[in-house]
Amino acid sequence: MITEKIKFGTDGWRAIIAKDFTVYNVARVSKGLAEWLKPKHAAPVVLVGHDCRFGGRLFAETAAGVLCANGVKVLLADGFISTPMISLGVLKLGAHQGVVITASHNPPSYNGYKLKGPHGGPSSPKDIAAVEALIPDEVDMPQQSIAYWKEKGMLETVALEDLYVEYLKEKFDFEMLNRSPFKMAYDAMYGAGQNVIRRLLPDAVLVHCEDNPGFKGQAPEPLDKNLRELATTIATTPEIKIGLATDGDADRIGLYDEDGNFVDAHNIILLLIHYLHKYKGMTGKVVIAFSVTDRVKKLCAHYGLPVEVTAIGFKYISEIMVHDDVLVGGEESGGIAVKGHIPERDGIYDGLALYELMTKTGKTLKQLCEEVYDIIGRFVYDRHDLHIENDKKEAIIKKAADGGYARFGKYGYDRVETIDGIKYHLDNGGWIMLRASGTEPLLRVYAEGNSKEETQDILADVKATILA
Repeated sequence: MITEKIKFGTDGWRAIIAKDFTVYNVARVSKGLAEWLKPKHAAPVVLVGHDCRFGGRLFAETAAGVLCANGVKVLLADGFISTPMISLGVLKLGAHQGVVITASHNPPSYNGYKLKGPHGGPSSPKDIAAVEALIPDEVDMPQQSIAYWKEKGMLETVALEDLYVEYLKEKFDFEMLNRSPFKMAYDAMYGAGQNVIRRLLPDAVLVHCEDNPGFKGQAPEPLDKNLRELATTIATTPEIKIGLATDGDADRIGLYDEDGNFVDAHNIILLLIHYLHKYKGMTGKVVIAFSVTDRVKKLCAHYGLPVEVTAIGFKYISEIMVHDDVLVGGEESGGIAVKGHIPERDGIYDGLALYELMTKTGKTLKQLCEEVYDIIGRFVYDRHDLHIENDKKEAIIKKAADGGYARFGKYGYDRVETIDGIKYHLDNGGWIMLRASGTEPLLRVYAEGNSKEETQDILADVKATILA
């Protein structure tokens, strides 16, 4: 049998269902995980769960069966779960590792396999590489049922959503939030967060909070272009003052203000720093991925908070959060963690924190953003994903790395950074970044300007230059 090498990308292994993401390949990865765990622990325990994607239960039970057959006890989540539920569960239940069957925000044809560490966040890059190196080319497929492993005491089912909801009740005053003058709308994007807001904020307006494994054909990524129904709902319902959206596995966040305007991850990171430091008096380092706005540095300088920039991938931020005192850690893609919670992205937790800020201050999201702009100035960010063949994608990145772009149309630059991707600091104070996806045939083009018109003009000039 000829088997492909399985590679973990920025956030887990992802592949197209039935093409490369198969029961057999899930078994191979699970065998590698078992082989990595057994020398480390006398009685290893792994928490396994799946989100709402097609085949989730089948793939989770496949992983569980292989782990059990190789001497690893499994705690199997009962029903679909979010990634933060697994991370919290690993920590609370004392498991040695967590497995989430999810492709996060990827298109519905994909599924994936994420690894979570005992600290309650993504496994470290070193541990992921070690598991990857142990994935065999061939694996024996166990024939025993889940019921068999339960009888043998090798598998237990756990109610992770209940554990997570009770944890949130300890962290937030829901009596206060349910009396908030600001009504919330929540879009689960047919993802794994769909039950949580329903349980905690019963008066919230719910959008796409039903099970649809194909997400109605839409990639469940909380970007403005994918959330038009939520935006319209807010714009046409005056009592709704905040819109919260989370992705397929509910670890990423998108927000809307009271006018139905999108509030992106850069602004959410800034708002969380502002809330936790100015309003709650909390301190700590701020850790951001390379693609996050430099306005974070400006806000942190104002507040006297240190900043660290990492490669893209929340696992790098989480690793720092485990060892350092971190106030906020965040990515441009909407994955944000905050002090006082687990070192994990959690769209629902972040959304509740900002809903709490609004409720306590009596200020709208728009007014709170204005407070931040008074310190750092206004800016507009956007990202275009160019779906192009891998050869073309790699050629553009190579040309950029070799200094082949002297300018982008009318926009010149004075400085280049290459922490992860290639970032050009423009003469006008904005920036451009080029970065190739590690999991899909696409090139991401990032830009920030001083207005919406300028940002769109920058993007147009960049695309015209690199695609010429």
